[in-house]
Amino acid sequence: MMPSTEDPDTRPLFELIEVEKLYMVRRPGSMFSTAKVGLPALDGVRLKIRKGSSVAIVGESGSGKSTLLRVLLGLTRPTEGRALYQGRPIAEVRAEGRDFARQVAMIYQDARGSLNPRMTIAALIAEPLHHFAICPPAEVPARVRSLLARVGLPAEVASRYPAALSGGQVRRVAIARALASEPTVLVADEAVSGLDVSTQAQLLNLLRRLQREMALTLVFITHDLGVASYLCDDIAIMYLGRIVETGPTNAVLNAPAHPYARALRRAAPEFFEPITAPLPGEIPSPLDLPPGCRFSGRCDRVEPDCHLSDPALLRLGGPTPNRAAACFHPLADTPTVPHKRDLHA
Repeated sequence: MMPSTEDPDTRPLFELIEVEKLYMVRRPGSMFSTAKVGLPALDGVRLKIRKGSSVAIVGESGSGKSTLLRVLLGLTRPTEGRALYQGRPIAEVRAEGRDFARQVAMIYQDARGSLNPRMTIAALIAEPLHHFAICPPAEVPARVRSLLARVGLPAEVASRYPAALSGGQVRRVAIARALASEPTVLVADEAVSGLDVSTQAQLLNLLRRLQREMALTLVFITHDLGVASYLCDDIAIMYLGRIVETGPTNAVLNAPAHPYARALRRAAPEFFEPITAPLPGEIPSPLDLPPGCRFSGRCDRVEPDCHLSDPALLRLGGPTPNRAAACFHPLADTPTVPHKRDLHA
C-alpha cells in the first residue's frame, strides 16, 4: 500500500470508507438447513472522526452501533471497505504492538463486569500502568491516587473491591482505569446508562471536563439524545447498519434533515410535554430489507423514487457546514450536494 500523502495534522484520526460487515447466519425458520445467508450489520458506512472532537454514535438497538465500535477498535475486520486510523488500516496498526491499545482506551457498558472482582481497585488501576510501563514501579501508588482523585474518588477506595462500590463509583473506577494508559482517544459504550439521573449528570460532567482538559478524542455510543446533545459536539445517527444523518449535534437535533432523525428527536421525552406517537410499522429484518430506502416502510414522506434505490449519504447545503443526510427528500430546506469523501462527524 502506498503511504498517505495527506498532511498528518489535517487528516482524520479515524476514517471509515464504504465499510460493510456481513455475518453469515441461518435464516430464521431453517432449523434443519445448514445453508446460511449474509446479515449486513454495517452497510456502506462512511465516517470521519477528527482529532480532539467529541462524537456521539446514536441509534436504536440493532442499528449497528456495537459493530461499528468493534470495527473502530480493530476487533472486527470489515467484510468490504476500509477502516483507517491516522491514514492506515486499523487492523495493521493494532497488529504492530501495544501503541494502539495504549492510545485508544475503552469504557465498557458493563463497567462492573469489565473489572476483575478478585482485584482491589488499586490493582485494577495499576494494571495498565505496569502493562504499558507508564511510570517506574515505585511511582505507581502515587499515580493510582492521582487517577482516583481525577475522577472524584477518595484515596481509601483503592483498598476496596468492585463489589463494595456503588454503580456510580464503579463507572468512575472504569474511567480512571481507562485514563491510566494516558490515551489520546476515549471510547465509551453507553457509559452512563442504567444510573440514576444525578449520578448520570456527575459522570457526564466528569467526561466533559476530562475531554477538554486532556484534549481527548471522545467517541460516545448511546441511544439517549439528551446525553448526546450535552456531551458531544457532533453526532452520527444510525439506522439498520447505515449512517443516515451526521453533523453538529445541536444543528441535527434542532432541525433534523432525515425523517428517522426527526422521529428520534420527537420520541425524546420533554418536561410537561406529551410523548408523540411512535414510528408506524416495525423495524424490518436486516435479512429482508424493503426495496430502495430501508426506512421507506416507516416514513411519512415516502415518494415513488424512495422505493427505487437506497439513498447515499449526501452533504447538505446551507449555513451549517459538515451536515449530511441519506434521504432523497430531506426535511431541511437545503439542497444536497455530491459527497466528496470529506465528510466528518
